[in-house]
Amino acid sequence: MTKQELIKQIRKKASFLCVGLDTDLTKIPSHLLKEKDPIFEFNKQIIDATYDLCVAYKPNTAFYEVYGSKGWEALQKTLEYIPNEHFTIADAKRGDIGNTSTMYAKAFFETLNFDAITVAPYMGEDSVTPFLKFKDKWVILLALTSNKGANDFQFFEGDKEKLFEKVLQQSKKWGDNENLMYVVGATRPEILQEIRKIVPDNFLLVPGVGAQGGSLAEVCKFGMNKNVGLLINSSRGIIYAGNDKNFAKKSRIETQKIQEEMHILLNNYLY
Repeated sequence: MTKQELIKQIRKKASFLCVGLDTDLTKIPSHLLKEKDPIFEFNKQIIDATYDLCVAYKPNTAFYEVYGSKGWEALQKTLEYIPNEHFTIADAKRGDIGNTSTMYAKAFFETLNFDAITVAPYMGEDSVTPFLKFKDKWVILLALTSNKGANDFQFFEGDKEKLFEKVLQQSKKWGDNENLMYVVGATRPEILQEIRKIVPDNFLLVPGVGAQGGSLAEVCKFGMNKNVGLLINSSRGIIYAGNDKNFAKKSRIETQKIQEEMHILLNNYLY
């Protein structure tokens, strides 16, 4: 998917919501466990309930890998079920030396046909650039995450800039705003001002709104650009909104609340 295609969907739906499909068999409604493929059945009903209110889906691959071949099969079926208009993100956090990264890229971009993959930048340029060689595919580089452990390394200051700022500056030499996004956690919205000074035109994938306490309004205040430039991810708050036979309806209610707030924010900032 191209940048313009993504922006078109955001404007059409008045939404920049990404639904995280972190499907855990210990958390889904128990009646689904009787299904032949409970993971896919759960995902299918979540997608049916939310597809018109969001622009992206993000399966976290760990929740599929844990079940071996059956998990990978469920992931493939889920991807094939997601409507073509949606941006699909493999939350896989890959990153290794050249040949290995090339194989990871082929696995997720060719075999599974994701639009994007999250990538860890720690090993540097030759671990990231293999992912950037695929037409209309995206790298979403970890920059500033929302977890407690982010303080261990990401704020380390050397040469007058913090480590996450170094990641942003250096990676601009590898890709551009047509194929490179960044993960930036919602729990530090004020830092988005500084991030936007470095990468004003790139999309940011923002986890941490909702269950982790991040504020959608604050993220938009500090992080939105002229093309919106944000994908706000919500996982647990949507997919586990209910735990009975009406779980999908409850997921839709939660999704609609977020989309309605997004519509208001888009009107306030862009229209």
